[in-house]
Amino acid sequence: MRISDLQPNPGARKRRTRVGRGPGSGLGKTSGRGQKGQKARTGHKNVPAYFEGGQNRFSQRMPYLGGFKNPFRKEYIVVNLDDLRVFEAGASVSSETLAEKGLIRHSAASGMLKVLGRGSLDRPLQVSAHKVSASAREQIIAAGGSVSLIEIRSHPKTKRAKKSEDQ
Repeated sequence: MRISDLQPNPGARKRRTRVGRGPGSGLGKTSGRGQKGQKARTGHKNVPAYFEGGQNRFSQRMPYLGGFKNPFRKEYIVVNLDDLRVFEAGASVSSETLAEKGLIRHSAASGMLKVLGRGSLDRPLQVSAHKVSASAREQIIAAGGSVSLIEIRSHPKTKRAKKSEDQ
């Protein structure tokens, strides 16, 4: 065997396609680029994949789809009166004691608590929460318990309000 006898494997080398060489080649006239448009022009390979012809691109439009997200929204952990049946008579109910009983997660215990009036209450409880609905308050007091509201920290809306508080 000599060096002149060496040949590549059959099918390993393929001739490049010569576009624009007449209709018989199958790639004549427009050379496989179709009719007009940006991709038919020279330099179209430099257009990024996200480009939509000057229209606001999809990746930019995406955040608008979610609607308005209020950064000052207050989220409450909601507990109903029928959930409070796990407590004995005279027990104090707060977000910490609810977490100990397994009614809410321990990570949520630092959040704001709201008591709603679904169900009924048959034992006196000392409930301390950030908000209590009117029907829940009536039932707790009717059962001989008490309701104490935890003050919600509110921040002044403007810089002027801060200055007037300091003076």
